[in-house]
Amino acid sequence: MASSPTLADVLAVLGDRPDRPPPHAVQHGAAGTLLSLPIPRDAGLAWRGIWIRPDGVDFLGPPSPPSGLSRSFHLTGDAAQLVDVLAEATRAYIELAESIDERLTKLQARGRDAPSSVLWELQREVAGLRAHLGRAIVVAAEISGPSILRFPGAETAVGAVVREVDRARELASAVQQSVSDLILLRSADEANRIAESANQLAKTSNRIAELANISNIRMLGLTYIALVIGIVGAVVLIPNTGATILGMPSAAWVPGVWVDAILVVLGIVPFVLVFSQPWIRRILRDLGPAEGRAVEGVADLPELAVEGSVRGTRGRNDL
Repeated sequence: MASSPTLADVLAVLGDRPDRPPPHAVQHGAAGTLLSLPIPRDAGLAWRGIWIRPDGVDFLGPPSPPSGLSRSFHLTGDAAQLVDVLAEATRAYIELAESIDERLTKLQARGRDAPSSVLWELQREVAGLRAHLGRAIVVAAEISGPSILRFPGAETAVGAVVREVDRARELASAVQQSVSDLILLRSADEANRIAESANQLAKTSNRIAELANISNIRMLGLTYIALVIGIVGAVVLIPNTGATILGMPSAAWVPGVWVDAILVVLGIVPFVLVFSQPWIRRILRDLGPAEGRAVEGVADLPELAVEGSVRGTRGRNDL
């Protein structure tokens, strides 16, 4: 391996794909132990690696800026670089949590106007931040173990970094809870809107059913009237037809007395046969209510004006 390996080189040595991020925070191999940390940036994640070999330590990635912890504890060499990497990652996590919290506060101020997609995006960012903090805790636990012997003098500074990581995790947990609460509130609000719309639809449906029922009742009244008219027409049609036939010139040979008798029979027999039926008498008894419903149904019919005419006026061709 070259004197200054890259993270991809170390991943290849450990048998992982060099074109992908490290799958684990701590990876042990025969050649050494790899500790990896993601650092959030505006353009994505910047990975830092600590490659602990039997014969030395390599810090993978761009060098981290000197931190106040390393200067406070007067650390030098590998111990200072280790604390600088951990401090840079922790600072980035805290800044990301504060940025998410600031955006969340602005969304809360917008109330119902806050887009749901932005809320879910914040939820994903917080979940990613929690995952990064989990990796940092695993790395800190590994360094606090036997590996700390490779970084003399860094014990106290690493403990301070661990406390900062814990603080960042608490902040991320609080932000995540706030995001979840806001999502629940938005979900409840949307559920209330849907319930309100469903109630309104139910009222409209009930009104439509009521109007349909009223229309059916009124149509039944019209049907009663039409049936009565048909029955009366049938009774009247038979003697009328007989009178027409007997009044033709070809029937002049029939004596007048017989004509009168035939017309009387044609008038009385159909009347008796029709109006002696119980169901017809029952219809006639119910004619009063049916007539009222028929009047209501006719009143509800729309008045259609003929093209070129004025609604509400009668012309000379109107009946």
